[in-house]
Amino acid sequence: MSAYITHRQALPPGELEALRDALLGSRFVARSPLMGTFQGSRGFALIFTREGRPALEARFPFLTPFLARVLAPGSARGLLSWRERLFGGRHPEPNAFYLNLLLLDAGLGVGRHIDATLQGPSGVPDATPRHVSVLYLQVPPGARGGMLRLLEDNRPLGEVRPRPGLLVHFQGHLQHEVQPFIGARDDTQRASLVCEQYVFPPEALARLPPFRIQSKAGFAAYLDSQRERTDG
Repeated sequence: MSAYITHRQALPPGELEALRDALLGSRFVARSPLMGTFQGSRGFALIFTREGRPALEARFPFLTPFLARVLAPGSARGLLSWRERLFGGRHPEPNAFYLNLLLLDAGLGVGRHIDATLQGPSGVPDATPRHVSVLYLQVPPGARGGMLRLLEDNRPLGEVRPRPGLLVHFQGHLQHEVQPFIGARDDTQRASLVCEQYVFPPEALARLPPFRIQSKAGFAAYLDSQRERTDG
């Protein structure tokens, strides 16, 4: 079983650029809603279930190509063992998701952690994702560092060097960290889109909102966004 897999160009360049520009230009971008090791980062997040996906895509249509790519049943097939790939078997598809835009300035990283963002909302105290997907939207030209390091029980498993368009899937129970990068320019951020993909039983799934925006941009951002939708 592979700990992680990568796809060199997950989206065509034009779709990647449009997705990046729409996300970075969103009114919801602010100090990250995540706590702890994410302090200093910026972005916003979306909680949604499989049933809430149409509402999310109606609100943020620019996410549709990304979701089609990342949530496709075979997208992370390489994480299965060779026996599972050869002989198949029943593997429930993820039914709940936490999507996080992560913006990091030069010199900032993310400390070692295991993704478990939906533990609280689901009421499942030990919930971890089936797998986590990371799409790199923007990497400053000439930047050094910024590696994604993957570990299991503090034992290094590998490193991924970020580049625009690269998609990484990794097992959801793994520890991981993001090393700070040194940029040739101080005004360029590194941007990635992180999707935690969970499988919950019906009783836990019922506790989750079908679709919710998490942002510290303030209520004005929600009003402006609603006004734009109405005017459009």
